[in-house]
Amino acid sequence: MAAPADHDTPSAALRETLGAVRSEVGKAVVGQDSAVTGLVIAMLCRGHVLLEGVPGGAKTLLVRTLSAALDLDTKRVQFTPDLMPGDITGSLVYDARTAEFSFREGPVFTNLLLADEINRTPPKTQASLLEAMEERQVSVDGLARPLPDPFMVIATQNPVEYEGTYPLPEAQLDRFLLKLTLPLPERVHEVEVLARHAAGFDPRDLRAAGVRPVAGADVLARARAEVARVQVAPEVLGYVVDVCRATRQSPSLSLGVSPRGATALLATSRAWAWMSGRPYVTPDDVKALAHPTLRHRVQLRAEAELEGVTTESVLDTVLASVPVPR
Repeated sequence: MAAPADHDTPSAALRETLGAVRSEVGKAVVGQDSAVTGLVIAMLCRGHVLLEGVPGGAKTLLVRTLSAALDLDTKRVQFTPDLMPGDITGSLVYDARTAEFSFREGPVFTNLLLADEINRTPPKTQASLLEAMEERQVSVDGLARPLPDPFMVIATQNPVEYEGTYPLPEAQLDRFLLKLTLPLPERVHEVEVLARHAAGFDPRDLRAAGVRPVAGADVLARARAEVARVQVAPEVLGYVVDVCRATRQSPSLSLGVSPRGATALLATSRAWAWMSGRPYVTPDDVKALAHPTLRHRVQLRAEAELEGVTTESVLDTVLASVPVPR
């Protein structure tokens, strides 16, 4: 690949600012650096994130702290079996004084929407987010109402408790740019969590924890503009396509990655290259983002699951089998 022009080099100041966002989140959330990085990448790509982790893993705290560090508005919706689509998008309300209906905005009209335990609500309500996620608007009574910019859905789900849940359909899973898993913290991190609480840390008071806004929507807009200029060689484009096509031929999978998944992998690879200070994408960038970008877009065959095969192991096999361009 030819060396890029100097004016295409990512701005060090912008990258440092977004690095400071990760540092601010670290004041409240311990040991989840990869998840924080994934959320920043999703914001650079104007994408949405599915967070998976056991209860008590600081998923909600992570989102609240991120919004505080970026000085963005955030709302949280607890998804329950009786939640209706209008409870999220908003609805028409009759005003007796004017004898007219007026639109009352729902919690989706925000910058960061935390959809907590999204798999606990029926498909009808889950689907109410599809237009918001894809078109960034809400249509009510034939009128499209644009959502704020930036807008991002961060949905959480519990990987161990399936009773009373409604698994997300593949079409909606495909709308999420990344699926990030929050593992239980290592011992050293868990000790630090307890030490902070013993010292008086209150997760409901982030300002007291020292979390401050270090960036905003303007910084995100400038960073996104730079990410859009990151160069991708034809060989790397071919590599992204080959990786995605290989999932469709895997004997362990009943569903491979769609073309939307390929464009998502390209977008996240460009964002990761930009965050690494490079104005061009390498195959290593593609490999680094393949798991979080593709793990929720594939489906294991039943017999493969019975044999103990996992999505992660299949993606490892695919990445090892696809020739890397030189």
